Amino acid sequence: MPSAKKINHVDPVPRYVMPDASEPDYVAILEQLQEYQYSLIGSSYFYIRAGEDYCSLCRIVPGGGKIYFHEVVDHEKLGISEDELEEAVQQDTGKLTIPSHYPITPHIEMKLHALLDFQ
Repeated sequence: MPSAKKINHVDPVPRYVMPDASEPDYVAILEQLQEYQYSLIGSSYFYIRAGEDYCSLCRIVPGGGKIYFHEVVDHEKLGISEDELEEAVQQDTGKLTIPSHYPITPHIEMKLHALLDFQ
């Protein structure tokens, strides 16, 4: 995978791509997340992206009507286990209609609020 380079001494915005090298539809993800207030923690919307052998905690920061920032979060640094992510996927309520994308659980929301509301 090619590495991103600084342009004019500015780090590139972190992004992720699908295995087929396409980019997720960030705008569609954000539109669905904005319908569910519990996914908003601070100024970020959180969700889970899952595949056959992985689960990732992701966040989107909107700004000026666009996606300002998107990243795959290191969930372990936030005290969220792989089991908690997998449990969220298993408890899927169908609220997010984008394949492989799942809402966070109230338990994950509680942990994120406890850690991120004071930063």
